Amino acid sequence: RDRTGGTIDCVTGRGKVTAAQLRRHLLPVLDRDVLLVTDAYPAYRSFALGAGISHEAVNVSSGERVRGAVHVQNVNAYHRRFRQWLARFNGVASRYLPNYLGWQWALDGRRIKTAERLLSAALGVFSRASPH
Repeated sequence: RDRTGGTIDCVTGRGKVTAAQLRRHLLPVLDRDVLLVTDAYPAYRSFALGAGISHEAVNVSSGERVRGAVHVQNVNAYHRRFRQWLARFNGVASRYLPNYLGWQWALDGRRIKTAERLLSAALGVFSRASPH
């Protein structure tokens, strides 16, 4: 999630994310000159080093929330909104999680502006490049 609200989400697998999963899912969508800001989880550092991407980590577990312009509050707020929205469904099957992520992506950014796009989204068609 970037500061402008640009959001990329995916299901990397079960359990804690690994550097290999980040390479597979995140590397194709990041610009090479990006500054990746994460919490201090080691897989992010390993991924950034291997990919040659600039990286800053905020150690949230030690109480560090912000270091100048470096923080993870935007992504944490998005994640909180997703968890709150998802709670109404009283649990979802893991295999359907990508569908719920797409639905939340569309709703959170108010990206659906026409009845046609709403119908497409309900059918599981999420074109992120669509001008609607």
